[in-house]
Amino acid sequence: MPLSEDQLIARHAPLVRRQALALIGRLPASVELDDLMQAGMMGLLDAVRRYQQQADAQFETYAVTRIRGAMLDELRSQDWLPRSVRAKARSIEEAIQVLRHRLLRPATEAEIAEEMGLSLAQYQTLLEEARGVQVLMYEDLAQHREDHDGEGALDASVGGAAGSPLDWLMREGLRAALIEAIRNLPEREQLLLSLQFEQDLNQKEIAAVLEVTEGRVSQLRSQAVARIRDWLSSHSWEPDADSDDYEHLL
Repeated sequence: MPLSEDQLIARHAPLVRRQALALIGRLPASVELDDLMQAGMMGLLDAVRRYQQQADAQFETYAVTRIRGAMLDELRSQDWLPRSVRAKARSIEEAIQVLRHRLLRPATEAEIAEEMGLSLAQYQTLLEEARGVQVLMYEDLAQHREDHDGEGALDASVGGAAGSPLDWLMREGLRAALIEAIRNLPEREQLLLSLQFEQDLNQKEIAAVLEVTEGRVSQLRSQAVARIRDWLSSHSWEPDADSDDYEHLL
């Protein structure tokens, strides 16, 4: 017997808290957990109302996609990332770009720090302060993995809209560009992304595998994103500035 709308919401409400907790750790302290959970509950309600009769396991996958999307929409609407954080992230990307052209290989942390006129400790602090720029892109990467696996295919489009053929070409182009950018990361940063998005490990588990602190994982993740953003920019990935895909790269 199919579950009612209220039963589906009650059964899957814990998904909202899990998704909010997974996201809040990578956001500035100004973002409230309750705000994310409220947005996530709206995403769950939307999932229940859009869902067409399928196996319950498939609904859970679909619900996670809608919950996460609703939370990201809420973050974008709040303009949650301060300009100072964006500026710090861009300064890292600019140094990475200069060194990549000069060295013809990915720069080490020490080299990036020297290029920016910082000590290694100061640079690593800057990486930590720049966290948050990574969130939208990383959540989009996770969405791409789910779509590729054939799960969550009930509504794979960004933001839940059906999208035009051009929209889909843009998303396919973005996916291909991201894959290539990741392939050009240093091995350790590739491993970090693999642990997070292929093995579904949390930050504590990733830290244990890499034998580093959780804070160090956050730094390496921020640096990986800076490299990816630089690579995309340098290889002429220029989506429409009004598109959802562009928003996912900010």
